[in-house]
Amino acid sequence: MEQLIGKKMKNDILNAYGVTIVPADSILTKESIQIMINHRIDLDSIITTFDHKPVAETTIQLGELVQQTVSVSKELFESILVSRKVPLMEIRNAVLPSILQLSKNPDIFELFEAVKAKDDYVYQHNVGVGVISTLIGRWMNLDDAELSILSLAATLHDVGKVKLPLEVLNKPGKLNEVEFQLIKKHTIYGYELLKGTTGLSLRIARVALQHHEREDGNGYPLGIKKENIDLFSSIVSVADIFHAMSSKRPYHEPLSFHEIVSQMSEGKFGALNPQIISIFIENMMKRLVGRQVLLTDGRAGEVVYINPHNIETPLIKLADYFLDLSQERDIHIKNVIA
Repeated sequence: MEQLIGKKMKNDILNAYGVTIVPADSILTKESIQIMINHRIDLDSIITTFDHKPVAETTIQLGELVQQTVSVSKELFESILVSRKVPLMEIRNAVLPSILQLSKNPDIFELFEAVKAKDDYVYQHNVGVGVISTLIGRWMNLDDAELSILSLAATLHDVGKVKLPLEVLNKPGKLNEVEFQLIKKHTIYGYELLKGTTGLSLRIARVALQHHEREDGNGYPLGIKKENIDLFSSIVSVADIFHAMSSKRPYHEPLSFHEIVSQMSEGKFGALNPQIISIFIENMMKRLVGRQVLLTDGRAGEVVYINPHNIETPLIKLADYFLDLSQERDIHIKNVIA
């Protein structure tokens, strides 16, 4: 097992159900090797291309890497208040490589758990949205150049919030109308900051401006519709909503897995880009096979089959029988056990 750490996969590794559990070109870590063992993959049969210097995850835990990235990101974002400039080179060198590497983690549910915001929401959110947007970009087969732009845009999408008062950003209750109008200005502040940054693609500034726009025209700050929304803005919108719903925020606890998937699916019909939502949910759900989940009635089981015609209601193997969630409308997946 140890000799495989740091090596690069030549081909996708599929489980018994035909689901990719370790993608080609990923660097093997202790976590990805354990996933293969859990799925009864013969380690002697896998093919690697060449030895690769172990990445950060092979020497520190995933959660540690996330927190280190958040700490560096926070320091750099806070420097903007003093310098009035975005430290672009430092973000590219010290934050972006971690974002790109984290998005390659083969266990997406472990990754989602690691990037959830639990206390310092604003800065954990920047990193979380950066990682999840990059993951979506990989699922959409963006090339490396596009992926780098998307990763940077997603990590900087909320940069305008550095100009907002912390007491409003961290308010534990519902915002009043004056406070909400102030919060909405972070999109314009971010656009202005990034547009004035030398060496930065205008597309990145556009994502900061548009990530709260909606396809039906009911977003902000401009109320534009789908034909005028950049694809990268739409990707970041999906990642932004998923991360916000799955994180602890000053005014609400994380939503259950079922509630998140259900609400995001409803967003296909008007507010969010349906293609991106479908790619995100389908890729997430098919990776549930073989996972332990906690149900809303308190029972735990293993997902053994995803119905292609109704992917949100899989078949669950319990201790003594199989539970078809498509037939049990009052029982849902509460949490995926990472």
